[in-house]
Amino acid sequence: MKRFLAIDIGASSGRHIVGWKEGGRLHTEEVFRFPNGVAEQNGHLVWNLEELLGYVREGIRIAREAWPDLWSLSVDTWGVDYVLMKGDREILPCYAYRDSRTEKVIPEVHEKVPFSDLYRHTGIQFQPFNTVYQLAADQKAGRLEEATDFLMLPCWIMYRLCGVKAHEYTNATTGGLVSAETGEYDRELIRALHLPDGLFPKLSRPGEILGEYEGIKVVLCATHDTGSAVEGIPMEEDAPYISSGTWSLLGIKTPRPLTDAASQAANWSNEGGVGYNRYQKNIMGMWLVNRLRAELCPDTPWNEITAEAEQKHFDHLVDANDPIFLAPESMKEAFDAKLPHPPKCTAGYFRCAYRSLAQCYRQAIEEMERNTGKTASRLYIVGGGAKNAFLNRLTEEATGKQVIALPIEATAIGNLQIQMRAAESSPD
Repeated sequence: MKRFLAIDIGASSGRHIVGWKEGGRLHTEEVFRFPNGVAEQNGHLVWNLEELLGYVREGIRIAREAWPDLWSLSVDTWGVDYVLMKGDREILPCYAYRDSRTEKVIPEVHEKVPFSDLYRHTGIQFQPFNTVYQLAADQKAGRLEEATDFLMLPCWIMYRLCGVKAHEYTNATTGGLVSAETGEYDRELIRALHLPDGLFPKLSRPGEILGEYEGIKVVLCATHDTGSAVEGIPMEEDAPYISSGTWSLLGIKTPRPLTDAASQAANWSNEGGVGYNRYQKNIMGMWLVNRLRAELCPDTPWNEITAEAEQKHFDHLVDANDPIFLAPESMKEAFDAKLPHPPKCTAGYFRCAYRSLAQCYRQAIEEMERNTGKTASRLYIVGGGAKNAFLNRLTEEATGKQVIALPIEATAIGNLQIQMRAAESSPD
């Protein structure tokens, strides 16, 4: 019996999950969980790479103690962030996507290539942290002059494990430099932006075996966590989904990217899937309530927070996607700035946040149905937010869809399933 290890890393935590098939069913067991988060360095938000890699290796060690015969492992993380490399050496710091360094270069990028052209080429929604803007910031700062390549974070981790560099397709698409038509890096865009052509190799697909780490095969999953999450959703039909975590990733599978004017105007993305396109939109997610809790009531259990939010009657809403909520020093003050008057109690802030998220989901689903011409009666929700019964009920009421909440580790399951398919096609 072959066993596999999914290393699923989010912006606030990571986990190692072992999976295997027995009796026709997938079985999983979490063996290690660790904290993650940005650090402030010289006025910027950065990732501590060596600490992150240390946690990854520690989790592998613990997994091997329990299952010495692990066949393979793979790593998925959030998108857009990368590590600049000079040969086998990292060019530090590794900036986090919530850092504000791209603000000044975005107009300069759009002077070279108007956003309408960027979207027509790539189908990727505008986000100030997209890889294309981060690379432009590095270029302006002179950091690309000595760079030989760059690796998206999960591919950097796997490189440090097995010594093989790769650019995996699903994660590469998140950055705004992959052609929606060819599924490879868009050379016309790269030339127009004056980025070094050598930084952009041929893309690798999920299921490719890169190498080995201490006798364990290192396999590419869909290294963008939402790509793996969609693979892990047990859908009965191609219905809309929400991968609910720090961000809410709402989308639907389509045969090909949609790069029309309506999709651009509504700021929808076309991200790589495993044999399909993910027509998807980034919506603010549990970041809102996580930061409110950290600031207002860090010791209060979540069940108490949601129970109190249900009972209150504060019914004002905010635009949960307003940039003010991206990285405020005080989430409470950000809400106060957008409300006609602040709630009189802590529970009011949470009620406002949950109801505002549900309204964002409704608006996004209405856009999606108009743009794709597809409607569905169900909405699948996976990830940490799927455990929130109050938000699920608000979402069902707001969207008119039957919410199927699956509080499963969908990302880890998708990661594992891709590894299992690689094992089935491998001669080993």
